[in-house]
Amino acid sequence: MEENQTISSILMLPWLAHGHVSPYLELAKKLTARNFNIYLCSTPINLSSIRSKISPKFGKSIQLIELNLPTLPNLPPQYHTTNGLPPHLMVTLKEAFEMASPNFCKILRTLMPDLLIYDLLQPWAPEAASYYNIPAVEFITCSATMTSCMLHFFQTPGIQFPYSSTIFFRDYDFKEIEGKYNDYVSCLSGKKVVPVGPLVQDPVHDNEDSTIMEWLNTKGKYSTVFVSFGSEYFLSKEDLEGVAHGLELSSLNFVWVVRFPKGENIIVEEALPKGFLKRVGERGKIVNGWAPQAKILNHSSIGGFVSHCGWNSVLEGMRFGVPIIAVPMHLDQPVNARLLEEVGAGMEVVRGSTGKIHGEDMAEIINQVVKGPRGEPVRKKARDLREKLELKGDEEIDEVVKELVQLCLTKDESNGLHQPIQ
Repeated sequence: MEENQTISSILMLPWLAHGHVSPYLELAKKLTARNFNIYLCSTPINLSSIRSKISPKFGKSIQLIELNLPTLPNLPPQYHTTNGLPPHLMVTLKEAFEMASPNFCKILRTLMPDLLIYDLLQPWAPEAASYYNIPAVEFITCSATMTSCMLHFFQTPGIQFPYSSTIFFRDYDFKEIEGKYNDYVSCLSGKKVVPVGPLVQDPVHDNEDSTIMEWLNTKGKYSTVFVSFGSEYFLSKEDLEGVAHGLELSSLNFVWVVRFPKGENIIVEEALPKGFLKRVGERGKIVNGWAPQAKILNHSSIGGFVSHCGWNSVLEGMRFGVPIIAVPMHLDQPVNARLLEEVGAGMEVVRGSTGKIHGEDMAEIINQVVKGPRGEPVRKKARDLREKLELKGDEEIDEVVKELVQLCLTKDESNGLHQPIQ
């Protein structure tokens, strides 16, 4: 294990979304094991949601630092996070985050860390760090594939992307999977890219829902699919019905996490197609709101993962060797879904020409991925990736530590920004 010989301090500033805060926290845990002290900075509401995920052994090495955003109309403190944020307030939240830069400068001045790790689209953060001669590292939580796509179209508009067109059209963030995309990001940005490997919560430390795990214990090996579309994305009524129809037709067991936006008092049973729960009976379990995803994916009964393909979910599927049935929605998810197909660890449910999820198509893909002949190479690839990740261990995070230690040691001379990409 590569370790920092002297204790260095790092201030982390992720974007205000669970899909960003979570990998920052997992990176923090890995760095504390290598002699770094971490200050994790976010809004009070975000910090309250992760306190339970920090075990006592990290009590002194990971400190949570509150960043207070200015009070703006229609943006009370409970909306200082993307979780449950009404979509029309996203721009307001971004504005409030930028307006909090003076408060962030006070935090920098008080803590004077050896290093700042900041998120995508926060140019004011490294500028503030530079003022105090603190080197800054950009940690991007989306895939290197998506990052290379964005940089390509911003910097070379009108020029064809140099890799497979299927990444964009129906037509490895660790180096094992995304090596060529990491290299292209480095080429476009002119900065060194250091992959950190998959940052996945240890299922042993996942808050367990015993009723779910007891139910899974009654199911056979690879007989069940886990269905979840992330913590911040919600299915339309039409998509909800399409997914339900697909699960019903698949004849497989399933655990389905169903979420609705905050403030919408929706009864799950009433949102599902009439008679659905009765028809699926004991082979289906509906979970309203939250489930221990890592622990479920690590269970021997899980043979497939129906996912929106947020990058954290993709990494968890790979980490636990579960083939993915991809149902992307927007942002980076379609690109991630096509990367999965390119790698061979998943298959996408292709929507109809109107964007509708057809239950028959979903059932076909689910059955093929979990038990069909077309899905055999997908299942094998998913399990091969799990074995490779286990063999690699902490190889990539150790390389990150080398870079961070060097930055801390040469703090007074360092002006360049390095970019570790998850």
